[in-house]
Amino acid sequence: MRIKPPITPYKVLDIGCGEGKDAVFLAKNGYEVTAFDISEHGLSKARELADHCGVEVDFFRADIGDIRLKTDFDIIFSSGVFHYIPQEKRSNVIENLKAHTTSNGINVINVFVRKPFIPLPPDLEESELTAGDWKSGELFMYYHDWLFHKNEERIFDCNSSGIPHKHCMDVMITEKI
Repeated sequence: MRIKPPITPYKVLDIGCGEGKDAVFLAKNGYEVTAFDISEHGLSKARELADHCGVEVDFFRADIGDIRLKTDFDIIFSSGVFHYIPQEKRSNVIENLKAHTTSNGINVINVFVRKPFIPLPPDLEESELTAGDWKSGELFMYYHDWLFHKNEERIFDCNSSGIPHKHCMDVMITEKI
């Protein structure tokens, strides 16, 4: 929000919005938000949250591996969802996102990456195994022609399954120049 504060109603796309907490937060802070997820159950909860908070978010159902944008966005945001993009679709999906980011727009993305010294999480879903591994720095390479505000790798503790474990993520904020 520091790079694109809501001084104008910037258009934001939240990819893989889940139950909508980030989409609703952004809408509450003055952004014009469109958000999608593959789970209709998650989208139902997201719509309830938006109604409860008195904000409008354009929610719709889509699969990140199949989505092809038709409108442009000032900010494209995705947290912990890119690992669902199959290897063979990554380039096309990311090129589409980049093409539909406005000039001086930003992409804020993080993706789980595999490390040989970090055991697989105990709650790993089958779809995450079949999508394929992201390698350290792979996400950054797709954006080699953009201005990087942040590109870092983080290893962090998690207890999502009730069993303590670790994850590694590549975190990126880039600007289309």
